[in-house]
Amino acid sequence: MMYLLVFSSGLVGQKPSDHRLLKRTRPIKYLSSNSSFALTDHRFMCASLLLQLHSDVDKGDGKVKYVLSGEGATSIFTIDENTGDIHATKRLDREAQAYYTLQAQAVDRITNLPVEPRSEFVVKVQDINDNEPKFIDGPYLAGVPEMSPLGTMVVQVAATDADDPTYGNSARVVYSIIHGQPYFSVEPKTGVIRTALSNMDRETRDQYVLVIQAKDMVGQMGGLSGTTSVTVTLTDVNDNPPRFTHKSYQYTVLESLPVQSVVARIKAADADIGSNAEMDYRIMDGDAPGQFNITTDENTQEGMIILLKPLDFETKSSFSLRIEATNRNIDSNFLSLGSFSDTTSVKVTVEDVNEPPVFSKALSELVVSEDAKVGTSIGRVSAHDPDTSNNAIRFSIDRNTDLERFFNVDALSGVISTAKPLDREANSVHNLTIFAIESQDPTQIGRGVALVTVQDINDNAPVFAIDYETLLCENAMPGQVIQTISAVDKDEPLRGHRFYFALAAPVAGNPNFTLRDNKDNTASILTKRDGFRRRQQPVYRLPVLIVDSGSPALSSTNTLLVRVCDCDSDGVALSCGAVAYTATGLSTGALLAILGCIITLLVMVLLIVTMRRRRKEPLILEEERDIRENIVRYDDEGGGEEDTEAFDMVTLRNLNVIRDPSVRRDVTPDTPTFFHYPSASRPPYKSLPDNVVFREFIWDRLKDADVDPSAPPYDSLQTYAFEGSGSVAESLSSLESLSTDSDQNYDYLSNWGPRFKKLADLYGNSDGTGVFS
Repeated sequence: MMYLLVFSSGLVGQKPSDHRLLKRTRPIKYLSSNSSFALTDHRFMCASLLLQLHSDVDKGDGKVKYVLSGEGATSIFTIDENTGDIHATKRLDREAQAYYTLQAQAVDRITNLPVEPRSEFVVKVQDINDNEPKFIDGPYLAGVPEMSPLGTMVVQVAATDADDPTYGNSARVVYSIIHGQPYFSVEPKTGVIRTALSNMDRETRDQYVLVIQAKDMVGQMGGLSGTTSVTVTLTDVNDNPPRFTHKSYQYTVLESLPVQSVVARIKAADADIGSNAEMDYRIMDGDAPGQFNITTDENTQEGMIILLKPLDFETKSSFSLRIEATNRNIDSNFLSLGSFSDTTSVKVTVEDVNEPPVFSKALSELVVSEDAKVGTSIGRVSAHDPDTSNNAIRFSIDRNTDLERFFNVDALSGVISTAKPLDREANSVHNLTIFAIESQDPTQIGRGVALVTVQDINDNAPVFAIDYETLLCENAMPGQVIQTISAVDKDEPLRGHRFYFALAAPVAGNPNFTLRDNKDNTASILTKRDGFRRRQQPVYRLPVLIVDSGSPALSSTNTLLVRVCDCDSDGVALSCGAVAYTATGLSTGALLAILGCIITLLVMVLLIVTMRRRRKEPLILEEERDIRENIVRYDDEGGGEEDTEAFDMVTLRNLNVIRDPSVRRDVTPDTPTFFHYPSASRPPYKSLPDNVVFREFIWDRLKDADVDPSAPPYDSLQTYAFEGSGSVAESLSSLESLSTDSDQNYDYLSNWGPRFKKLADLYGNSDGTGVFS
């Protein structure tokens, strides 16, 4: 039998570094095989004798050898093969491994055969307090509402100790607060942190950092400890009402501020944050209800005063408002602190700006007859300057809305009149934009709309609704309807159209066809006979008279083309028109030969023409070619001085008479003539004074060019009325000879005969009795 001799230090609780453990080692017990025993961790130093094995077979003669195997047999535990002493080569740590299972055996040193059965024993490492408590989840972050009552739980902390909780007090931990008093406390056994003061205010201090200690050995002296930090944040509650920083506010805005614009921003201060600082604004009172509104800017919690109606300095120059701000989320627990709202006064002052003219009616609806004469007044627009200066206003038409210049407006009175004949069928409604411009500040432009409706008159005759294609079968019977016709009219009478149909007078009694008015704006064409043959007459032209019901009634004659056709038994046309006679006697081959010859001739002709065009002209002119053949001669010199019917020479000499520098050249002239005549009694050109004929002719042509939509725009029309100040050689013309101080004497013209009498009268008389005097 093999025995296990266990050595004990007898000093339980001593430090492992105590060398007396080695000196006082003594055998205390013999253990049989398959036993277990305990060793205190850290109790033995390296190479310390832990146990001793001994076999009954061992006589001390060295024939027995001891062998150790199992966990840590070579790394931690060693055995003396002669004596059976077991030593520990490393410190034992229970937290690393609490148990070791070893096998020991005595063998013959020579044969290496076992002399005893294998014995197994377990080494249990006994714990000592060598690990401090640790906070696995630290550091901690926690929050608690501000103004919480005393003892409100904040958070629970927990520390763990790696020592054996079943052996002694090594793993029994208690908690204490090192830093964070007197605001918070901790329960020693549970680690629950609670508030130690009531009514802690977040607005005063919103964060606290606590230091919590955990100590083992139930907090006794010699115990190990660990610490952690706990950051406690006070969360906000709605315990502060909104407050305006001022009791009154003043703002200034321009009267031209657009509607829905922000007039001003005000904000009530609230010490709370988040949803507890959200507030609503409202206008409690004001001297202009409906003029303003106030809403909350959700991002900044400002009250935005919005303009709802246009401002007018001349009507009201200032506004007074009383505004209230109220917390949106009120906590009933803090109603005892007072009202969670505040009020303030706001004064809005309006500044005057120069405003454009305003039309008395934004939309003027005018009516004019389609047959209105040019110059007819159809209505009047009016506008005024809303400013206190009340400047004069001039009116004009936006020509982008009247491209064809059908209308004019009087610049001073605003009377709108027709400038061209109107046609309702071309344009029944004219949408004109009228400008009202301040005379003192042309940049101030007001805009109004004049809607001109053109009333219809009966000025269009009815015509066929479509181009009819009437087919007449050769086998048609008398009284057969071959076509039903209808009419259209561009006019639109109030009571609708009513058309009357009849055959024109020249064919009213023709023997072939008749017309029946169906009294529903349609008519039927019927045959009077049968036996139509297209060989005899392939086409018939039937004039139809259509009359409308207007006042006065208008009519038109429309020709209906009737083609005679060869039809089958069902009346379906097979072929119509004249009968085509087919040439006989020529075969298909002959026709192809003729066609080939024609094509060949055409190709040859094209080649000849091309060659002749490519032939170059000779560089030297032929002798017989006369260059003067390109000169065009004009021998007609006009009527001379005696021709006074066409124009007046005085007008040509004095162009400044009709030159008005105040008249703009880029608009239609407002002065149609120098002599004002009623439109109905205007005399013809020949009845006007001689010196006016030429002016009237020019002005009429100028007006025609102004209203012509195909004419170039005015800004591209260049006017050259000044020919220069002259040259050193002076003018060579004789037109202004009388107006110059010329020393030349023309009295000799009187001696040249009757043919030069006019020149003698013009230039020969110095007493000024000529035609130009």
